[in-house]
Amino acid sequence: MALDTHVAVIGGGVVGCAVAHALARRGVQALLLEAEPGLALGASGANSGILHTGFDSPPGELETELILRSAELREELLAELGVPVWRCGARLAPSGEDQRAAVERLWANARANGVEVQLRGDGSLTVPGEAVTDPVAFTTALAGAALLSGAAVRLGARVSGLAGSSGEGLELELSGGERLAAAAAVNCAGLYADEVARLAGDELVSVYPRKGEFLVFSPPPGEPLEQILLPVPSALGKGVLVFPTIDRQIIAGPTAREREDKDDWSVEDDAAELIMARARRSYPALERATPVGAYAGLRPAGREANYVIEPSRALPGLIHVAAIRSTGLSASLGIGEHVAGLLAEQGAFERGDVRALPTPAGAVAAGPWWERAARHHASLSHHAPASKDAPAQ
Repeated sequence: MALDTHVAVIGGGVVGCAVAHALARRGVQALLLEAEPGLALGASGANSGILHTGFDSPPGELETELILRSAELREELLAELGVPVWRCGARLAPSGEDQRAAVERLWANARANGVEVQLRGDGSLTVPGEAVTDPVAFTTALAGAALLSGAAVRLGARVSGLAGSSGEGLELELSGGERLAAAAAVNCAGLYADEVARLAGDELVSVYPRKGEFLVFSPPPGEPLEQILLPVPSALGKGVLVFPTIDRQIIAGPTAREREDKDDWSVEDDAAELIMARARRSYPALERATPVGAYAGLRPAGREANYVIEPSRALPGLIHVAAIRSTGLSASLGIGEHVAGLLAEQGAFERGDVRALPTPAGAVAAGPWWERAARHHASLSHHAPASKDAPAQ
């Protein structure tokens, strides 16, 4: 069977698009297969849009290494991609001695990771490199640059079967019955990465949705928010953030709900109750802000596992990329490079020079990026849709 592409990439979120982009930079043809009618309609289009530096990530872990590498690659690639980024920086302000000690530990952690931070006399920590972007524009720019360099994108292309071909390589079956041949494949299916893995005969980590809800506001007149306000983390988690968007709105959140339904993108009735009291403590001006919307994202969390990036045990030529949780946007460029390296090690292509890619034409979305995915899932779901107005406070 003649090859339809060299590498099939399953999933058109930011990770799948970053893999296609990394392959294009190495002159490798890729076919991106996305089940939805558009790119970045899953977790990639319903997150915070924050590009983290890795200052608080545990040293030595794969996730940390890929976040740190992504920060290096972004410096090289952002101008080429033409993606809007606002390096607004972030601040953590402790209250009480326990929190001051926690901030000092974060300062030491950041230094171990080589991330610039500044510990102030009042005990607060500033992280100049933290930034916000439009995650949909980021994702589509990666895909657009790959397209200009020979990649292809198929939307509405749900993979329903994976097997070895009669010759070398793999055969993929789409839900409509079409069969495609590829020398190799990468499973970047997000919430459904475990289900795609089972198609190949692999029992990968179980992936479940961790729901994160966000409330969106217009800032009070004359009181713009100019930096990301991070809570001091505790044993209960990282807590509620308050941060500006690339278009200078204000977002508070997220919640962190362990869920089972991969189709429930609703903002639940008590979201404001869980978010607002903590958000106001870090940013009192939120009391005077105007609610304009709310949305929920489903992060593909792994049960007792995180950042599972490994070759298939059942199907040679297949790489799984699963349980890429909330830091996927920040780590995406590093993930793409890492996966390209794994494919080269398996002999899927010969290592060569990395080349610059053409800058894709910018696409202007209709409405805010966060609203796009919320509206899409509300139109499909039997659950209550995401509200145009934030829940009652």
